[in-house]
Amino acid sequence: MITMPEAKNARAESPDLALRKRAKLMRLAAYASMAVGGTLALLKGVVWLLTGSVTMLSSMTDSLLDLFASVMSYMGVRTALQPPDEAHRFGHGKAEALAALAQGAVMLGSSAFIILQSVLRLADPQAVVMAWTGMAVSVVAIILTLGLVLFQRHVIARSPSVAITADHLHYTGDLLLNLSVMVGLAVSAYGGLHFMDALFGIGIGGFIGYNAWGVAKGSIDMLMDREMASAEREAIFNIVLGNRDILGLHDLKTRKAGIDSFIQFHIEISPHASLHQAHLAAIEAEAALSERFPDAEIIIKIDPIGFEKPNLTMKELD
Repeated sequence: MITMPEAKNARAESPDLALRKRAKLMRLAAYASMAVGGTLALLKGVVWLLTGSVTMLSSMTDSLLDLFASVMSYMGVRTALQPPDEAHRFGHGKAEALAALAQGAVMLGSSAFIILQSVLRLADPQAVVMAWTGMAVSVVAIILTLGLVLFQRHVIARSPSVAITADHLHYTGDLLLNLSVMVGLAVSAYGGLHFMDALFGIGIGGFIGYNAWGVAKGSIDMLMDREMASAEREAIFNIVLGNRDILGLHDLKTRKAGIDSFIQFHIEISPHASLHQAHLAAIEAEAALSERFPDAEIIIKIDPIGFEKPNLTMKELD
């Protein structure tokens, strides 16, 4: 007969199974992103050739950027999911940050290109032809992008990947971008305000540049081992100090690499506790933290409370 705790454990997923499921979702998100980016870039390229709209050129450039970003995201995710090896014992999680940083750099260059083309068109406004084709493609783009964004949100909720989050940011912005393309084409072609096409192009370029900064900053923070958010650090303190045998916590250090987190700290135990009791308290603290941070590697050092590390040189130790 299975008791309630045993039944609960039987239903619970093993860490390896949960990791495989998250990895599969991340790969699917990368594949979907590349498919949508490639399809939209092709459609918008054809329409740009037909209409000559700088707004559509801006939108096509953004889709090409999204395709490149999606490829970089896929490469980063694929590398980050590889298990640790002898040369990379902390894993390959920072590959995601490198991929996202590359995305940010290309986004910034694309932003500059779009703004330059728009300024040149603003100096010499031209009527947009066959605007209806551009508007039709924008409707298709909105439908495809909305489906991708919803799927990415589902994946990020289960696997907080920095590369997929960067991709999600691109495509979320694209929803607004495609709406602005429709408005820009309509106003320019049917309202007689030909300069509006260029103005919308400048706005789109500025929006891409703004997003580029956010992507780059998050990537640099991860590459520079920035501490986890204050709320997460506070949660660590609360969880660990919830153990009655742990009397204090100090020297907390945290960082993230892809979907993995690294947490290390010292706990303070009564000097009268046995080694077994101290070790058991550390194990319990690690287990409690693993429930809150399932992808974390946790290192705990045990100190007797009131212990001050002696400032000894190697010569004195000899």
